[in-house]
Amino acid sequence: MTAFLFPGQGAQAPGMGADLYEAHPEARALFDEADAVLGFALTDVMFGDDAEALVPTEVTQPALYAHSLAANAVLAARGLRPALAAGHSLGEWSALAAVGALSFADGLRAVRRRGELMAQAGDVRPGAMSAVLGLDDDALEAACREASGGGAGEVVPANYNSPGQIVISGDEAAVERAGRLAEEAGARRVVPLTVSGAFHSPLMAFARDGLAETLEALEISEPSCPVVLNVTAEPTTDPDEIRRRLLEQLTSPVRWAQSVQRMADEGATRFVEVGTGRVLSGLVKKTLGRGAETVQVGTAADLESLA
Repeated sequence: MTAFLFPGQGAQAPGMGADLYEAHPEARALFDEADAVLGFALTDVMFGDDAEALVPTEVTQPALYAHSLAANAVLAARGLRPALAAGHSLGEWSALAAVGALSFADGLRAVRRRGELMAQAGDVRPGAMSAVLGLDDDALEAACREASGGGAGEVVPANYNSPGQIVISGDEAAVERAGRLAEEAGARRVVPLTVSGAFHSPLMAFARDGLAETLEALEISEPSCPVVLNVTAEPTTDPDEIRRRLLEQLTSPVRWAQSVQRMADEGATRFVEVGTGRVLSGLVKKTLGRGAETVQVGTAADLESLA
């Protein structure tokens, strides 16, 4: 059984998608549609060599979404479709569009708005994020609970990326305190991340409230295969649950390791990373073992190798 995985923020890179545009008419059509829908040349930013131009969240998110959907369109034209799908944070929107729960244009407008709101939330209530390596879930959750409150604010686990690799998110002082407590508890390393906000934490409440209006108006259909959702790490094809969980996702942790394990439990034996980078393939191997079969499909060369 094949599962498709769709990357989130952090995977973007200058030049992303340019070779797909040149080599595959299915991809070109989606990139051209993206420019038309957004009203500006997103492809100029994506295909250029200015890494800084891709940094703003409101640009990063539609860029990653467009690239993943363009690669998926080429796969679909070749008759390659998943039995399960999932995406990391923003990638969940890409996954849903790839399996027909959202139209490409509706999803693109929504992720552009999501990016704007998340950037604004970072201004309304600034925060921080750190990656904690080498500590188990229970110990880190305890560190976050101890670090929260007492004037330091709050900090929570934000991304359960793989066993022993968890990102924490929240108020800066609380994140720093949780990092120190994690090291005292045996964490191998704590790495502060360069981010514009405390994603997947209660500090994103402003974005959640703003996105609620967008989601209420969004048409969501039953997907062609189950999508394993970030918030629950459970597969679903229910449009109402999808709508509800997309909203909750902004202030809830991404349970990625649990989602990968659930896909394996459902029978997935091959994981295809659709879009920019190889981050998710690495997390699959860290979660399921080095023998897990992963394939990356984000460039024309990748597609040629797959053929």
